[in-house]
Amino acid sequence: MLFDFPVIEKFYQSYPDKVKAAREYLGHPMTVSEKILYAHLADFSEMKNYKRGDDYVLFNPDRVAMQDATAQMALLQFMQAGKSTAAVPSTVHADHLIPAKEGSAPDLAWANKTNKEVYDFLSSVTNKYGIGFWKPGAGIIHQVVLENYAFPGGMMIGTDSHTVNAGGLSMIAIGVGGADAVDVMAGMPWELKMPKLIGVKLTGKLNGWASPKDVILKVAGLLTVKGGTGCIVEYFGEGALSMSATGKGTICNMGAEIGATTSTFGYDESMERYLRTTGREKVADLANTVKEHLTGDDEVYANPEKYFDQLIEINLSELEPYINGPFSPDKATPISKMKELLKENDYPVEIEWGLIGSCTNSSYEDLSRAASIAENATGKGLKFKASLGINPGSEQVRYTAQRDGLLDTFTNSDATIFTNACGPCIGQWFRKDAEKQHKNSIIHSFNRNFAKRADGNPNTHAFVASPEIVTAVALAGRLDFNPITDTLANEKGEQIKLDEPTGWELPKLGFAVEDNGYQAPAADGSNIEVVVNPESDRLQLLSPFDEWNGSDYIGLNLLIKAQGKCTTDHISMAGPWLKYRGHLDNISNNMLIGAVNAFNQETNKVKNQLTGEYMEVPDSARKYKAEALGSIVIGDENYGEGSSREHAAMEPRNLGVRAVIVKSFARIHETNLKKQGMLGLTFANKADYDKIKEDDTFDLKGLTTFAPGSKLTLVIKHNDGSAEEIMLNHTYNEAQIEWFKAGSALNLIRKQQA
Repeated sequence: MLFDFPVIEKFYQSYPDKVKAAREYLGHPMTVSEKILYAHLADFSEMKNYKRGDDYVLFNPDRVAMQDATAQMALLQFMQAGKSTAAVPSTVHADHLIPAKEGSAPDLAWANKTNKEVYDFLSSVTNKYGIGFWKPGAGIIHQVVLENYAFPGGMMIGTDSHTVNAGGLSMIAIGVGGADAVDVMAGMPWELKMPKLIGVKLTGKLNGWASPKDVILKVAGLLTVKGGTGCIVEYFGEGALSMSATGKGTICNMGAEIGATTSTFGYDESMERYLRTTGREKVADLANTVKEHLTGDDEVYANPEKYFDQLIEINLSELEPYINGPFSPDKATPISKMKELLKENDYPVEIEWGLIGSCTNSSYEDLSRAASIAENATGKGLKFKASLGINPGSEQVRYTAQRDGLLDTFTNSDATIFTNACGPCIGQWFRKDAEKQHKNSIIHSFNRNFAKRADGNPNTHAFVASPEIVTAVALAGRLDFNPITDTLANEKGEQIKLDEPTGWELPKLGFAVEDNGYQAPAADGSNIEVVVNPESDRLQLLSPFDEWNGSDYIGLNLLIKAQGKCTTDHISMAGPWLKYRGHLDNISNNMLIGAVNAFNQETNKVKNQLTGEYMEVPDSARKYKAEALGSIVIGDENYGEGSSREHAAMEPRNLGVRAVIVKSFARIHETNLKKQGMLGLTFANKADYDKIKEDDTFDLKGLTTFAPGSKLTLVIKHNDGSAEEIMLNHTYNEAQIEWFKAGSALNLIRKQQA
């Protein structure tokens, strides 16, 4: 099935001329990132040399992708926008709400029964507004997008931070909140601060146990979870040409873990092979006609230090496998150093589970390489010491892997094949005895490993590695096993060294599938009714947020001063809370329950300034809201890193939080706060974070003259009667200030449609 071909064909017809015009205007050779960005300017006639990291730019993306957990809120907002159909090709993918418990068939049946109301809503609302719907079991959003929609040179936004996976096919694909998706589906330009550029030059060629996953695991260690913030990471060099398209997708996927706006590669033969094997020969033919414009100019790659804001070089021939973690995806350790890491930190050495899949590593190539290790081990009399779980990336991958015997190899090793869905990666793992919170280690090929993310147990030490290393370590049952140097004892007591993994970039017999799970929308959805039961605890129609009252905020209460890492998982947990993603008031009951209170080092226990008692964060916020009193949240560095979920911004807005003031923000979360009419502010002096006391109240001044580049003033009123003023920075431009004044970006859209 070939999707959106007329849109793609039209894009390629104008793309070369746009690139040529942009190059002439800029007066210098261009990276592939720049070519794609400039070709998608909302008003090409007003092009200028945008300053990276400073200038806000309006773009026209080619398409929108949404997963079921975020699509609910996005589409509830779109229903208020006054549009009859989505203005660009858009899709929804039902992949987040499916558990990993017993196995594919029973888990999918459970999901269809338990989530029927949500699935029926998504099916009807997409049908009405001309949006494609990929039903439960069809696959993980980013794998399905790579197989069906991604095309070289395109621009896509998606309501999931790992939308960046499509960079594996030379797209500029960016994770956003649902309000951004509403803008684009409503036919409006989409705003982004022009990203800086980080170049990663890859030389040599991967060999042995090393894989594309190890490239990004190493890069994460170099840049940390915030080192890519505000940047596009562009990979190039001979090493890039030697990797598969899905391998490139893996690298781009985990770019979200370094805070990157997105990551991408130039178009090459591996992408052409992937397009042709996935039934998109026509797209490959068109891409080949403009291929010189689908990669960086020769001068850029010959002298990259002149064209990138930062440059990293990695020799793939010397790259060894990495294992990252625990508790943060940037804690990178070469496998040869794991024994030292484990000993120094007293991490649990025994591995209880190995998990392969997620949107990061669930391709046919990933499964084939992992299966080669399992087959090799079985043939040599070895058995897995840890439990093994597999989540195929799509029904097409699963069906083809089943046909080719890969899944049988895993099941013969007692592995559990879960549904083609996110499962454990998004906290939908019904792990036995996790509630006992015992100290243990697991290893997986996912992208994130924050505490409690996979199984809800804060004492689960999750380590991230390639599918190959996950398989080998699960065989050994120990984190200190290095398959490059170590041996394992088989049933006969013989010392066995595992063979290096082998596999197939693409299936030799091509892909096959009986039912890919796609539901096309109605040609005319005007008569389709979308029904939301007012009594539902899963879905709730939205009411507009209040407009700004025109005054400074006086007498704000401190809701929480969060200390240390505060991701969107801490602000709005997934796992069992996923079922409320379509009901704003119900999901607000998880607001900031994972954040560490700086005053008592506990989670979900804050002092309420009205009663003086300690209570759960949402309860305290509701007490302030009931008295028509606003509150503020104080945060640390890189506040809101992780998932793109806009619930982490909508919940504070819903419960009366007026401002979030932090040392620094993760990009998507800062934008989400702005879209919902919130104030996302940073300390002008980061040391002022330490001035905030538990019983403080606040006045936020300067709002009546709120303007781009101006500072705001926070008056801190201490309990002893003293007060002090500190300055706050912001990054709001004129349009974003209008969102704040209107109460939200959606309110502004609605006004413009009236």
